[in-house]
Amino acid sequence: MRLGIISDTHGLLRPEAVVALRGSNTIIHAGDIGRPEGLEQLYRLAPVHAVRGNIDTAAWAQVLPDVTEVTAGPLTILVLHDISQLEIYSHDSKWDVIVFGHSHVAVAERRGNVLYLNPGSAGPRRFRLPVTLAILDISGDAMEPRIITLT
Repeated sequence: MRLGIISDTHGLLRPEAVVALRGSNTIIHAGDIGRPEGLEQLYRLAPVHAVRGNIDTAAWAQVLPDVTEVTAGPLTILVLHDISQLEIYSHDSKWDVIVFGHSHVAVAERRGNVLYLNPGSAGPRRFRLPVTLAILDISGDAMEPRIITLT
């Protein structure tokens, strides 16, 4: 199973991101979507689980949750935009993966038994950071995260 993970598109879904996400069984968007058209494009590729980011304040975004839980094979994934909000959700190690965005800095690191995964920012370049997204390949209960640089 392959998960495409994207965040902080800020209204720009790059063609390179669409190409990188093709073949995903599921796509996760960790917020700061910016415009509904980006989600519509992602839905054409695969089922999408998206959360609302701090810039997603327009009426179209009000239907998006602040946090969601996704099941992928045997894994449970918590998705939220800002990792600083994690304390609000009782972290009792029930998640295998925590996906977040907001910082625009790509991260794939294990803390104990949990993979913390921030795909970075796939929208307009900001702060001189690379434009990235992530792919999470899952086989049984094994997972392999990859950060993909788009430009």
